[in-house]
Amino acid sequence: MTSDLLFVYGSLMRGFDHPMARLLAANADFLGDAWCRGRLYLAQDYPGLVISDDANEIVHGELYRLRQALALLRELDMYEACGEGFAEPTEYVRRLLRVQLADGSACDAWTYLYNWPVEKLPRISTGRFLER
Repeated sequence: MTSDLLFVYGSLMRGFDHPMARLLAANADFLGDAWCRGRLYLAQDYPGLVISDDANEIVHGELYRLRQALALLRELDMYEACGEGFAEPTEYVRRLLRVQLADGSACDAWTYLYNWPVEKLPRISTGRFLER
């Protein structure tokens, strides 16, 4: 299964002054605010998403359509240090995840899930990285 959609919830969001956020903005179309079920943790100065089955645990982010999905996902995999050649277990893994949009529709989009233990990390209880 594949997709040209990407859900971001941290340093890749609009308004974030980061080279990879600018790369995404230049090579993808912003489709709108979106959310998924999950818990958000603060790993150093960036967030990590862990999926959840609890309907009350929500992570807010943005949905993008990637213009050249394979090439851009390769770049983002390198940025997230989860592409080919990185030692396992990587800090992040890219997975397809069900996300909801403001209009009530849902779709499957790529996102980067946090893949290391979270027991000692502070939780971002709002589910919004930019409001931590």
